Amino acid sequence: MHEENKAAANGCGKIRSGTQNEAALLALMEKTGYSMVQENGQRKFGGPPPGWEGPPPPRGCEVFVGKIPRDMYEDELVPVFERAGKIYEFRLMMEFSGENRGYAFVMYTTKEEAQLAIKILNNYEIRPGKFIGVCVSLDNCRLFIGAIPKEKKKEEILNEMKKVTEGVVDVIVYPNATDKTKNRGFAFVEYESHRAAAMARRRLIPGTFQLWGHTIQVDWADPEKEVDEETMQRVKVLYVRNLMISTTEDTIKAEFNKFKPGVVERVKKLRDYAFVHFFHREDAVAAMSVMNGKCIDGATIEVTLAKPVNKESAWKQHFNGQITSSSENLLGFPNKDDGHQKSLGKPPSFSVRLNGQHSSGLPEVERCTYPFFPGIKLTPISMYSLKSSHFSSAAMHLDYFCNKNNWAPPEYYLYSTTSQDGKILLVYKVLIPSIADGSQSYFMPDKLCTTVEGAKELAAQFTLLHL
Repeated sequence: MHEENKAAANGCGKIRSGTQNEAALLALMEKTGYSMVQENGQRKFGGPPPGWEGPPPPRGCEVFVGKIPRDMYEDELVPVFERAGKIYEFRLMMEFSGENRGYAFVMYTTKEEAQLAIKILNNYEIRPGKFIGVCVSLDNCRLFIGAIPKEKKKEEILNEMKKVTEGVVDVIVYPNATDKTKNRGFAFVEYESHRAAAMARRRLIPGTFQLWGHTIQVDWADPEKEVDEETMQRVKVLYVRNLMISTTEDTIKAEFNKFKPGVVERVKKLRDYAFVHFFHREDAVAAMSVMNGKCIDGATIEVTLAKPVNKESAWKQHFNGQITSSSENLLGFPNKDDGHQKSLGKPPSFSVRLNGQHSSGLPEVERCTYPFFPGIKLTPISMYSLKSSHFSSAAMHLDYFCNKNNWAPPEYYLYSTTSQDGKILLVYKVLIPSIADGSQSYFMPDKLCTTVEGAKELAAQFTLLHL
């Protein structure tokens, strides 16, 4: 047995009996043949496993595990996660005390195994009354770079980013919605690894770094939502981007009907992108291959399968506090300001029909309508007598939350500033009088919005997450 393995096993003997703990972990390593090393606040089991040849598994093979009991270790956790498939690497985050930090990362050898782990182990009762959470791990390798001069071409941006940062793989630039000879004022820079992207982000700190004489905006790009293969196999809607503003829904429908008349059910166009709904999936797939790269009204379009978003799970994540900092995207406000769109290529929300059911993007109100017949009796009620699930906006949730706690309603104070390109940007400061004290007198998000509605939703969401 390697000395490092023994040291790793000894590292957590402060919670359980040292002898019991060491014996359990050493037995696990003897049984599996995996090594174990503790470094930088985490303990690695495997990575690679015994006999592994070739590169590590691709992105999408890792899951995040949360709500792990603090006195639970690899000898109990690994056998549970092996049920979904072969583990390439298990990383348990550790405290100096020897307890784990309540979360871990599990990398499988295939994406299918990772998806199975999410399916069978999310909300798994790992101990009586203790349920773990399992979701896809987002190893983000992409940065959003804003305030780029709009006349710069992809090659210029790529060369410049390679000069000032290391590990650049690609740059993604989209044409301006109204003038296809210009970019939209932002780009996405893809790096070879999450570490390379993180180092680049640190180097490009806004206010201390300029490109072409401009102070740029730098942030993590909002990662694309992962959708399981089974769901994608049912999608019969195409997402079409880079359209001309002037192109009509009728034109789009006619163009997509050309290769096989009558296959398009309907088209929904928003600004310079559209969703093309087909009656049959096979026609959608065929149209995608035929139409991708074609020219409509002088614009070269990009066509992909639309990714459905599960609204219910998104709201559960949102109000369980498992939200990312990319609040505008999660809240689903399509930002019409070209220079502030952090979501790569996809609009924040859309609706896709799967097996006759609509799966809507967050947070469109679920408009299930029922006929209102004459004579139906209506009963006056207060909104506060409803359940929180009846509300679709963060502002309504916050109002409801305050009422349930017998607090005065939240007070919103609106502030503005002007962006570098002259646009009015807005932010709300939220005061909850019932709990205001010296340490926390107000709540205010660290992001600005271009609309009053967006700013209010963002402020309410921020407040909810900090109450």
